[in-house]
Amino acid sequence: MIAGLEEITAGELRIADTVVNDMEPKDRDIAMVFQNYALYPHMTVYENMAFGLRLRHLPKEEIDRKVREAAHILGITEYLDRKPKAMSGGQRQRVALGRAIVRNPKVMLLDEPLSNLDAKLRTAMRSEISKLHHKLQTTFIYVTHDQVEAMTMGTRIVVMKDGYVQQIDTPRNLYRFPGNKFVAGFIGTPQMNFFDGTLTQHGNKVTVAFDDTDIKLDAPIEYFHKANRAYLDGSKPVIIGIRAEHISTNPEQYPFVAKCRVSHVEELGTDCQVYADFNLNSDDVIGESPTKVIIKAPAGSYYGVDSVISVSLDLSQLHFFDAETEKTIAPRIPEEVVADAHVAGTTMSALNAEIELPASIRPDDGDYRLYIPTAAVSLGGDISAKVLEEEDVNGQRLVHLQAGETVLFVIVDKDVQLGKTAKISVDLKLIRLERDGETVVQPLNCVNSLVGVISKHKVKAEKEIDGKVKKVNELAFSFDIGGASFDCPRELAMRLVNGGGQHIFGKSLEFRFTPYQAHVCGSAQQVDSAETPATEEAAPAAGMAAVLESCSDYGKEKFATCLIGDKKINVHIDEEISDPIRISLDVEALEIHEVARGIRLA
Repeated sequence: MIAGLEEITAGELRIADTVVNDMEPKDRDIAMVFQNYALYPHMTVYENMAFGLRLRHLPKEEIDRKVREAAHILGITEYLDRKPKAMSGGQRQRVALGRAIVRNPKVMLLDEPLSNLDAKLRTAMRSEISKLHHKLQTTFIYVTHDQVEAMTMGTRIVVMKDGYVQQIDTPRNLYRFPGNKFVAGFIGTPQMNFFDGTLTQHGNKVTVAFDDTDIKLDAPIEYFHKANRAYLDGSKPVIIGIRAEHISTNPEQYPFVAKCRVSHVEELGTDCQVYADFNLNSDDVIGESPTKVIIKAPAGSYYGVDSVISVSLDLSQLHFFDAETEKTIAPRIPEEVVADAHVAGTTMSALNAEIELPASIRPDDGDYRLYIPTAAVSLGGDISAKVLEEEDVNGQRLVHLQAGETVLFVIVDKDVQLGKTAKISVDLKLIRLERDGETVVQPLNCVNSLVGVISKHKVKAEKEIDGKVKKVNELAFSFDIGGASFDCPRELAMRLVNGGGQHIFGKSLEFRFTPYQAHVCGSAQQVDSAETPATEEAAPAAGMAAVLESCSDYGKEKFATCLIGDKKINVHIDEEISDPIRISLDVEALEIHEVARGIRLA
């Protein structure tokens, strides 16, 4: 699809800053290396590499220079007069690479280029391709089923399963912070060990219990700062993951010790892999046991079959996944954290501070669980917090803060000093208060959604042609949302056509927007009161007719909850408003999805 040999279903494909959806393959400036090399058998190496350049009618001297430069880079200068049948697999692969790089393309596409090579040659060619990438400074898109190739060669990896992207990240981050069980098991050799279990918090400790075993290990709560607190009461099953290299056959290596029964040992020279079972009474074959474990032991280690040994686990390296969705319960940027809170009148005691509650938050006095989204925390305010740590999360600076007994997270764009006290604030419109398992205060919904369509129609426009101004027909585009029409910029319309095809017109689209991207633009009653326009040029009523349901006062900000048909939306307001009203939208800020296929177009 990147090469242009097949059409993409939706979205935009850009090479540099150019949208190439409708560009011919030959014009995209890409080169491809195939799995089976695809060399011309009747041509020499020189002719194979020069063929594409000749088709582009380059001067003979330039073709010769480019071919010999590529041959020198790849170390195949002495084979330029040979034909492919007289070369080894590795040499043919270099020729295929040479044929691609002589063109100096913007993008190099490599489709499993090493899969036909033996293990030794594959290792050598991995190094060659990595050096070539560094030398050429060109984007390489490389497809492989071999995770070792991906980890050793990739600067960014897209992990896919069943056609869906599971995670996009650097090799290091995929290994250390897998987003789900599939990524955790796919990245790393041997595969990560997985066990069913539960997590139960007791004060500043969390008991990690492995199902079908006697293992119950108490880990410090510090290991679970990013974990979703809903999983820490022991009621929700989790999948526990730990890599072989984070389990030691030395029971004194880590303070957390467990026993296992050895099945067999594989000697690998540099280390040993010990296959065992945490269920000491299991009669299952080791490959089928849900409590099986692989441990990396020092080279030369020997353990008898069926012997029971003590191992220690590095619980700081544990990974936890939801038993049903298999997604991590501790993402790198947590969605929210939980704190204890007490409400008395208009004041909430939480985060070791007294927080004045706005008019829209008036729960009964008492104790609550306070859920604070990371998006609600910002620097600057009245709450004191100690700066614990700062980490880079894909270019975003995430700071760990401790306020009272609670660890919070905030994304910052300015420097903070580790170990010092910072002042923070919490956006109260985004918090949730829970009591006895029931939500008492809901956060304000900040993602509005309305369904509509995009339409096209002809309009008369004045254009200067041959020095004269003439009226010509042009296509104009509009969105029909909530019974109102909004002009759609041509560039945005073209993005939707690129993403959804020419049949996008008339299809149901979902338009998402924040309360700040919707505006009260006047009273519907005032606009609609006149049955006949005062003049022929009088514009129709602008915006969507809406019914005001309620207003929310969060102190510094006010919001109106409105009904458009049977849909509720929230709108940021600067002053008091009354029914009936009309609402306009920031069209260029809309997030647009195609309803039928559930895909985002803009």
